[in-house]
Amino acid sequence: MKAIFLCGGRGKRMFPVTEDKFLLDFLGKPLLLHQIELARQAGLNHFVIIGNPDNIDKIKQISRKIPGIKVDFALQEKSLGIADALKSAEFFLRGQLLVINPNDVFSSSAYTKILAQAKKNTASSYVLGYRVSEYFPGGYLQVNSKNELLHIVEKPNPGEEPSDLVNILIHCHNNPEELLRYIETVKTARDDVYECALDKMVRAGHKIKVVPYKDFWAPIKYPWHIFKVMEYFLDNAQPYVASSARISDTAHVEGKVIISENVKVLENAVIRGPVYIGANSVIGNNALVRDYSHIGAKSVIGYATEVKHSYIGDNCWFHSNYVGDSIIDDDCSLGAGAVLANFRLDEGNIQVKVGDNVIDTGYDKLGAIIGRGCRIGVNASLMPGVRVGPDSFVGPQVCLREDLPARKTVLPQFRYQITDNEASLSEAKRKELLRKLGKQSRRLD
Repeated sequence: MKAIFLCGGRGKRMFPVTEDKFLLDFLGKPLLLHQIELARQAGLNHFVIIGNPDNIDKIKQISRKIPGIKVDFALQEKSLGIADALKSAEFFLRGQLLVINPNDVFSSSAYTKILAQAKKNTASSYVLGYRVSEYFPGGYLQVNSKNELLHIVEKPNPGEEPSDLVNILIHCHNNPEELLRYIETVKTARDDVYECALDKMVRAGHKIKVVPYKDFWAPIKYPWHIFKVMEYFLDNAQPYVASSARISDTAHVEGKVIISENVKVLENAVIRGPVYIGANSVIGNNALVRDYSHIGAKSVIGYATEVKHSYIGDNCWFHSNYVGDSIIDDDCSLGAGAVLANFRLDEGNIQVKVGDNVIDTGYDKLGAIIGRGCRIGVNASLMPGVRVGPDSFVGPQVCLREDLPARKTVLPQFRYQITDNEASLSEAKRKELLRKLGKQSRRLD
């Protein structure tokens, strides 16, 4: 059986994070590598990875380092959905296969459940179904009493969901050539050709079995979904301190902590897990890193900085900052005193505008989301849920309340009044203060 990884799409809702979701690093490895390793545990060794012109070289670089697997590559020239991706890899689609979205994170039981059903060979296709308690922007499944698919609806409007059963894109197809034939017959103006093809197969008498799945599932649709994935990997990791790491005798490390190669933890720093520290990073004097924080490689959490429940990329620099519940991409730096606020005064959930829609993140604590290459000036304040586009600068003492697009600079408008200094300072007053301080110090002795 082949595993088909769909890597040709582009995240439209992830601004200001511009990296493909399956290329985000967790515990020092891109998500794609984690996904391949998980599939291998289920016995899959032949992969077809469908990329786009911008990411195919990175995909090849990652996958070719893995011994013992066979990988074929296909190129999807434009991001036109699942059906177009499969058509771009038609040459490789022979025999039984699994179609997988590597941007969704799930446990190994997702594979074992669907593969166990596929061995029975009682249906043309098998899809995973997950019951949700609130609206999810994905495909919804209608099934009969035998868990056979009756209808699939892609991204219905909130309140118009046909069921509470969401489609997870781990699909097994016994006859992909037949699926492709149905894809060619679909006419739709929406991005749901693949789902319409499955619907047509059902109406034509093909049996599609829905396999219930109840274990961990974390789709990455919006930037704040990174938190759930980060937490999952930290929860399932083992504590580890590399032999090349250097930890001061006066530093304090407790809980589940993963400290990678050549990390330095300086005097009086506190790391309270679950926490991951990437290779060659520095945790400075009196810094505090805590509560599900994920620090990338070659980053410096400088003097007196607190990082709480945040995902931080590679090559980031901090000094005397507060970073709470935030996502910061690679190559960013915060000037001394800059604060990323994470909690509204009214204690309500943080809402973020995505396109024309205002999305409730579901978090009452959410800090800034900062794209790669940004600089935040000294004593700047970023309000909860604010997004800063890649390569943008936030000037000193700015209080940023709204999103900042990519490659922009925001500066405060100061107006100073300069006059002659006619004040006369009293040397006698200074001596009197020193005399009083001297008396106080003798009392303490």
